[in-house]
Amino acid sequence: MADAATTGHDHDERSFFTRWFMSTNHKDIGILYLFTAGFVGLISVAFTVYMRMELMEPGVQYMCAEGARFLGGIGAEDCSPNGHLWNVMITYHGILMMFFVVIPALFGGFGNYFMPLMIGAPDMAFPRLNNLSYWMYVAGVSLGVVSMLAPGGNGQLGSGVGWVLYAPLSTREAGVSMDFAIFAVHVSGASSILGAINIITTFLNMRAPGMTLHKTPLFPWSIFITAWLILLSLPVLAGAITMLLTDRNFNTGFFTPANGGDPILYQHLLWFFGHPEVYMIIVPGFGIISHVIATFSKKPIFGYLPMVYAMVAIGALGFVVWAHHMYTVGMTLNQQAYFMVATMVIAVPTGIKIFSWIATMWQGSITFKTPMLFAIGFLFVFTVGGVTGIVLAQAGIDRAYHDTYYVVAHFHYVMSLGAVFCIFAGTYYWIGKMSGRQYPEFWGKVHFWLFFIGTNITFFPQHFLGRQGMPRRYIDYPDAFALWNWWSSIGAFIAFASFLLFIGIVFYTIFAGRKIEENAYWGEHAETLEWLLPNPPPEHTFEELPTEEMWDRQPHH
Repeated sequence: MADAATTGHDHDERSFFTRWFMSTNHKDIGILYLFTAGFVGLISVAFTVYMRMELMEPGVQYMCAEGARFLGGIGAEDCSPNGHLWNVMITYHGILMMFFVVIPALFGGFGNYFMPLMIGAPDMAFPRLNNLSYWMYVAGVSLGVVSMLAPGGNGQLGSGVGWVLYAPLSTREAGVSMDFAIFAVHVSGASSILGAINIITTFLNMRAPGMTLHKTPLFPWSIFITAWLILLSLPVLAGAITMLLTDRNFNTGFFTPANGGDPILYQHLLWFFGHPEVYMIIVPGFGIISHVIATFSKKPIFGYLPMVYAMVAIGALGFVVWAHHMYTVGMTLNQQAYFMVATMVIAVPTGIKIFSWIATMWQGSITFKTPMLFAIGFLFVFTVGGVTGIVLAQAGIDRAYHDTYYVVAHFHYVMSLGAVFCIFAGTYYWIGKMSGRQYPEFWGKVHFWLFFIGTNITFFPQHFLGRQGMPRRYIDYPDAFALWNWWSSIGAFIAFASFLLFIGIVFYTIFAGRKIEENAYWGEHAETLEWLLPNPPPEHTFEELPTEEMWDRQPHH
């Protein structure tokens, strides 16, 4: 440990290329994941802004068959709707965000960087495998971009089949774009599986002496549980999309009714992966939020063990609820009843977590720094998303709301808001540790308020649109839905402006932020091991393994 603190971390002797292209160091790879996910996120969010521009008013103004437009005021009379472009925007926004932004940022970025530090490991168990995982992720991103620009359906570029790649749409979509999209998901999935194996091995075998499972911090626990979700569910998706590939190219009939197949089988396989995926995205966020709330409430987390086992329960239950996405496919009443009950049971461990976070803040000495604001914002949006999830769990209600904007609102409150609030909280919490420089507090708070207000104005009205019966994934709508769509678009523009501000804050911090001298710059209640290290930590951390008195400052566990 002493060596770690004295190793020359200020003058890294590796060249730029060696460090960033060939690194096997978990911290460098974590930073690479974060920056790549941020870049892809910018592209993906730009797609949403374009979609919200189109939906701001009834009629089609921008996505025209005569050519895509970005400026309003041109007469709509010479614009025939380009449904394919619209479908492409929806598809790639979903694929990029789900597979290439949120999971890589939380699991690959923060997981890689901080999980080994928090358990006192010198590095990951398989450093070279870690490098391979990252570059396979980059290959997946590249294939996704190629897919967008490759010939697709309707004689245009890209695939317009939705991020879920449902058969028979995906088996009939013309062009090679669809095949590239399948390969992109394949390669990204393989990257995640390798990363998961690495995480599980590191967590089980490389914890500091004396750090039993019941003394391991919550963030490493959350990453460990996420790794199991990835390991157990992604192979099912891999099987499903391989069957899609063979249906498309070798005339097998897995999902083609004419050949004796069934498109419903694809839905079952997809959602068996798709629902655990929701928890792959949000469980690492739970870990981050736990540390942020404990630090800024100046109290240990309330109910450590229930928090751990609530995450384990959420992970396990996530595998037995998949068909609540499929109430409308003709399941028997008994099947629907089972999936209803199983879905609602998940609310129990989730409620335990919300309760514990609030109990941690209760009578704490709260400091409202930017990470804490994002953590509190997360509690609000995640609770709203959770409550609407309970509504949609009811089969009778879901049949009315299925494929309406109510589902879009629910999904984004949990995912795009919940998970992204966690990413921002983690970034502001740890950016000083990763860069050695502190972000500007004022602008961090401006970013929070813009983002919080913008996203809520975007997605809250979509509950009303869903209640009115507006279907999702449509390029146009009747005048009756105009008001809430207008508000939703205004919110999207505000949220996008906040994202651009965030990018500015990150680069300002890295290049011009105030240098931090103190290791535990958030105060004594930042208790995990990474706060004993310099900012940024040296290339080789923990050359001497940390002793128990360094990390076990919470004897009440």
